[in-house]
Amino acid sequence: MRVVMFGYQTWGHRTLQALLDSEHEVALVVTHPPSDHAYERIWSDSVADLAAAHGVPVEVRDRPDDDLLVPLEKADPDVIVATNWRTWIPPQIFELPRLGTLNVHDSLLPAYAGFSPLIWALINGEKEVGVTAHMMDAELDAGNVVLQRSVPVGPRDTTTDLFHKTLELFGPITVDGLALIASGKTDWTPQDRSKASFFHKRSDEDNRIDWTWSAEELDRLIRAQSDPYPNAYAFHQGRRLRIVAASVSQGNYGGTPGRIFIRENDAVVIVAGAEARRGRSRGLAIERVRLDDGTELTATEYFRTMGGYLTSHP
Repeated sequence: MRVVMFGYQTWGHRTLQALLDSEHEVALVVTHPPSDHAYERIWSDSVADLAAAHGVPVEVRDRPDDDLLVPLEKADPDVIVATNWRTWIPPQIFELPRLGTLNVHDSLLPAYAGFSPLIWALINGEKEVGVTAHMMDAELDAGNVVLQRSVPVGPRDTTTDLFHKTLELFGPITVDGLALIASGKTDWTPQDRSKASFFHKRSDEDNRIDWTWSAEELDRLIRAQSDPYPNAYAFHQGRRLRIVAASVSQGNYGGTPGRIFIRENDAVVIVAGAEARRGRSRGLAIERVRLDDGTELTATEYFRTMGGYLTSHP
């Protein structure tokens, strides 16, 4: 089939490579320009460079405006494939190919539509994550499901781990989805919209630690904001402190959330949880921290004495 691909960053790069390696003809690639957004500077393999290296025409757009219709019609695609495309694609484009548009999204839809699904899923303690290939319609990430594939979330997995696990699914699910479409199959599975959730882009504010969260929730937040993502952070004596590695404490610690309390093995425990005053809550055992200048220290190197507080604001 003749395919036009809308894609961006490493997800789009991996999908395009799978299409180039397949029996399909890639007639045109549409991608976004490079971004300065913190979350778009990572996993930023260039879709445009890969297409150009294989002689595939490239259109670079922030969003698919009406002038894109001319090169799309010239490409005459049987199907469009969209992967990590960051803006709405209007009906005059996604309905243009005779076989429609296959969107590949890195969540198990209908849950975690929208942005940063792996981060949100890890924060929320999901037991599995995955990738969905679905037929695009007018509602974002809501079309009928063609294929889904999942991977388990390990007990100490970070978002970086989950990225690598799910990235391996993108090429195969795209090529397999196209094979089903080419076969003439059209009885796709509707999404159960009662189970739908839609998440916004992550920003600096979303990485700010709230010490009334339980230690278990904070542990997941820190693993969700693993390098190379922007780390979760708090403030100590007015200075931002990024938490690079932490875990749930072995013991229960009571008092006021945010209190720098006690050493536990090679970690320093911070009192955590809205019910911490009752003395039945685990603390967050911080293992490594990073300063704004990039200096990284063990918690015991940084916290030379106990006492005082980590706060959410300076």
